[in-house]
Amino acid sequence: MKFLKKTAQHGRWYDDACGAAFALELVGERWALLILRELMFGGRRFSDLRAGLPGISAKVLTERLEGFERAGIVQRRQLPPPARVQVYELTPWGCEMDETLLALCRWALASPGHDHTLPLSAAAMMMSLQALFDPAKAGVSALSGAIRIGAETYGVKVAGGRLDILRGEPEAPRFTITAPDATPIKRLIYGKAPPDSLASAGLAMSGDGEAALRFVDLFHLPVKMA
Repeated sequence: MKFLKKTAQHGRWYDDACGAAFALELVGERWALLILRELMFGGRRFSDLRAGLPGISAKVLTERLEGFERAGIVQRRQLPPPARVQVYELTPWGCEMDETLLALCRWALASPGHDHTLPLSAAAMMMSLQALFDPAKAGVSALSGAIRIGAETYGVKVAGGRLDILRGEPEAPRFTITAPDATPIKRLIYGKAPPDSLASAGLAMSGDGEAALRFVDLFHLPVKMA
């Protein structure tokens, strides 16, 4: 009876002991994985989450966050003064969803049905970078920079064949790529469009331009499945 009461908190829709079934009970509802995507790079206010997911209603977002809190995937934290705002962030266990999300991203991008022209949130753009980073091409390169998408800034660092991304202003970035939304950055990185051709779309690059272009060259869309 205690087990039934516990699982009733997250639905117990499948009545199946398989770990995959239990995972779907926790994160399988509509919008759930996209909310976790928005939290991948650090805590977010409720209003930030709605801005990153413009199609979600306040009611659904509230319900999903409450479910995540009950399951131990997300926690709330009060930021210290002068901010004095409440943010939602992934718990240590919730952070372990990162590799699952990245694997789903890589798998789905290989489909010819994927429409790469659709809009992306800033967090979605950053997740795509992590999913499509080529560590072999990076080799021993060491690069650090900043990517600004609208009001959001992310620090990017390549070292030791890995890419780290953190929301917030990095210290002393070698290059900065700025755009009003993710579209021109997507065209720069995945379409390999010349930076000058994207100026009319609001793209700007500053700092070490050669380092920025080396960074751009570390990402490629996967070959589409037959």
